[in-house]
Amino acid sequence: MGGSESGGTGRRGEDAAANFLNTRGYTIIFRNFRTRFGEIDIIATTSDYIVFAEVKTRAHGSMLLPREAVDIKKQKRIIMATQMYLASHNIGRLQPRFDVIEVITHGASDFEVESINHIENAFTL
Repeated sequence: MGGSESGGTGRRGEDAAANFLNTRGYTIIFRNFRTRFGEIDIIATTSDYIVFAEVKTRAHGSMLLPREAVDIKKQKRIIMATQMYLASHNIGRLQPRFDVIEVITHGASDFEVESINHIENAFTL
């Protein structure tokens, strides 16, 4: 699998990340919010935050950590997509936050989650 996600692997990683967030008390309100600027993988809420989460899935032993794929260019696209979301949705008093969720699998050929690393407040506006 290496440095990029295939569609199926990325989708299964997002499913694992959504389940992870659900078990920790987050409410998923949107998945794969698409705009002309890009996509937000998961939008979730807690009592205080609206979280815009980018999910990256990689096989154990990949050359790059999943978080390294969320470079400045990717962050800017997520921020622009978030601004579009915020312009069209009332979030009340919730504080926006950008998280990265790393899903590490056992191997490239078989999807089995080894670990999930949730990086809160991974970047800012």
